[in-house]
Amino acid sequence: MRLFILAQMHQRTTMCIVHSPLRDAATPYTKRCGTLVHMKAYNIKNYGEPDKVLRLIEAEQPKPKNTEVQVKVCATAINDYDWCITTGKPFAYRLFFGIFSPRKKLMIPGMEVAGIVEQVGNNATKFKAGDAVYGDISEFGFGSFAEFLCIDEKALAHKPDSMSFEEATSIPHAAMLALQSLRDVGQIKDGQKILINGGGGGVGSFGLQLAKLYNADVTGVDTGEKLNAMETQGFDNLIDYKKEDFTKSNQQYDLILDCKTNRSLWKFLKVLKPEGKYISIGGRSGNLLQMLYMSPILKLFSKKRVQMVMLKANKDLGYINQLYEDNKINCVIDGPYTFDKIPWAIQRFGDGLHNGKIVISVNKQCHNNGYNSTWRN
Repeated sequence: MRLFILAQMHQRTTMCIVHSPLRDAATPYTKRCGTLVHMKAYNIKNYGEPDKVLRLIEAEQPKPKNTEVQVKVCATAINDYDWCITTGKPFAYRLFFGIFSPRKKLMIPGMEVAGIVEQVGNNATKFKAGDAVYGDISEFGFGSFAEFLCIDEKALAHKPDSMSFEEATSIPHAAMLALQSLRDVGQIKDGQKILINGGGGGVGSFGLQLAKLYNADVTGVDTGEKLNAMETQGFDNLIDYKKEDFTKSNQQYDLILDCKTNRSLWKFLKVLKPEGKYISIGGRSGNLLQMLYMSPILKLFSKKRVQMVMLKANKDLGYINQLYEDNKINCVIDGPYTFDKIPWAIQRFGDGLHNGKIVISVNKQCHNNGYNSTWRN
């Protein structure tokens, strides 16, 4: 999935953020300097540890082109791309990001946003100034680790009034991965036994809730403090991967949703039922390549199926919004943390310590203009 989106990114140059470092800074703000309006943004020029390579700078505020809109960023979230772009790991992804340093269009990371439209391009018709919006912008660019960004209007959707900015930014990437994995690719059926490897993160939390709509029995695999949070969320069974290797058990599953892809494909096949499905959303490049090569061969002698999700960004956000409105799903948020915590939050993600989706509140002023500022537990 990640390799597929990276290939799309490589072919596009759509972000309109222009950054001009002026001085280091400490807290979010926007200021006017002569005829130019500046903002704060996180900038990266080299790969390395997040707290060493991410710099908080002043940058020129971007202006929307033709079909773009300028968005005041109210909240953003941390994703695997942010970890990969910052650290340059796995190394294979540098073919898309840049061999020795991130490409210019990736120098302000961040791929999920919830915010308020400030300006619209000449040919933009979907939104107007003042609209609250959100979305996974990765098909069109990056840049949500800033106070403002410009992005093609197709990358965004209207935010429901009842949903806070923090909740909204936690949804697009993780919820779409979970939904497309279980429903579209996995074709989940009522009462199935499902295992989610890496169940303590954002995809796992949404995956559990979506699976429960089908009365599934859901086993979650993770470790540490995450297991307590997962028990509270409602997983039927929990496995601490540091104490137990579920691929060596006698339990078999109808569907495995793998958020890590950190084991050989053959190990997963052992715990799939005869017509079971294994679905990966990304992970170690070597294991992903093994899966791609072996999938056609497997079909020759087995009814078990292995597939990788090719994410369709923001597809079916309306369906997720309706589930939210009907109180059938909630957003499991790690945070929200303040804007200056972004390097720390990326490291937290890389260390696998987060419970649910790591969310960053970028602009407190968003909550002082009549927009919803609370979220459900």
